[in-house]
Amino acid sequence: MAKGNLHAQQNPKVDAYIAKARPFAQPILKRLRALAHEGCPGVEETIKWSMPFFAYRGKILGNMSAFKEHCSFGFWGVEIGAVLREAKAAQDGAMGTLGRITRVEDLPAEKELLGWIRQAAGFIESGEYTSPITARQRVVKPPKPALKTPTDLAAALKKNKKAAATFEGFSPSCKREYVEWIVEAKRAETRAKRVATAVEWMAEGKQRQWKYQ
Repeated sequence: MAKGNLHAQQNPKVDAYIAKARPFAQPILKRLRALAHEGCPGVEETIKWSMPFFAYRGKILGNMSAFKEHCSFGFWGVEIGAVLREAKAAQDGAMGTLGRITRVEDLPAEKELLGWIRQAAGFIESGEYTSPITARQRVVKPPKPALKTPTDLAAALKKNKKAAATFEGFSPSCKREYVEWIVEAKRAETRAKRVATAVEWMAEGKQRQWKYQ
């Protein structure tokens, strides 16, 4: 890519971010920036969450950041993440994918890093790209298993038909709120008081968090 074209694609806000970074971080950030443009000529720069991000065709390719003692670079996209994990290139100990970067020499080999950037761009071009945020949203947490009704609560409910009918009609989550509140009591006196209060509220058709509803 011609130098003039690269300069035209650089965002002044990213220039300012690099200029404010600590001296050790500036050459690292400049190197990462140059490689992002070389590996993905159509990449665009932006600032999100106070950090420089690289976007391609409307999708986040990656981001870089500078801290007091290290820098980080993170690839976005579930697919490129899988590639990096398989290659055992993804590291822990920092916010990004490549671990703590304290000097340019800590970066992977240029050929290797360019390859990953091109792969990440390729996933976007092919439509295979999945945002990690979207992937987390797709995860459906299984419902919590129902808790067994404590014997003291069950005994108290037997003595109050209205409360028992209300409790029986509750959803599993509403039942859980009362049960957890009771079993979390640390003292016998507190527990007994909570059982009495729970029965009183349920006799009135109230859920555990009725005050906030």
